[in-house]
Amino acid sequence: MKLNVLLPTKVFLEEPVSKVIAEARNGSFCLLPRHVDFVTILVPGILTYFPLEGEERYLALNGGTLVKCGSTIHISTAKAVQSMELETLQKTIDEEFLQESDHEKKARSALLKLEANMIQGFLGMERLKRHG
Repeated sequence: MKLNVLLPTKVFLEEPVSKVIAEARNGSFCLLPRHVDFVTILVPGILTYFPLEGEERYLALNGGTLVKCGSTIHISTAKAVQSMELETLQKTIDEEFLQESDHEKKARSALLKLEANMIQGFLGMERLKRHG
C-alpha cells in the first residue's frame, strides 16, 4: 500500500506501508492491503504506520479525512507532526490540536462531513461505472 498524507499547502508524507492504524469517531481501526475501499473522518490523535522497511512510525494528526482506494491511503489533514516519541506527539495533540474554539470545531466538523460525503459519492459513481 502507499500512504499519502496531505496538508493544505504540501504533501507531508508519501511512503509505501504494510499497515496503518488510525482513529475515527467510533474508535480505532487497522487498514491492511486487502481491506475494502474505505472513507472516514479522523479525530485528532496518533496515526501509526508500518513502512515496508524499518520500525513502526507515528504521526499526530489534527483530525482529517481518510480515503482508502485500491492500494492507496490518502489522508487530508490541517496539521500533522511526526515523531518517534509518543509522549511528544500526545503533548502536541493535547496542547495544540484539542484547544480549538467551539466555533472552529463546528466549522471543521461540517467541512469534514461535506468532504467525506463528496468522496463517498465519487466512489459510488465509480462503482456504478464498473458494474453498469
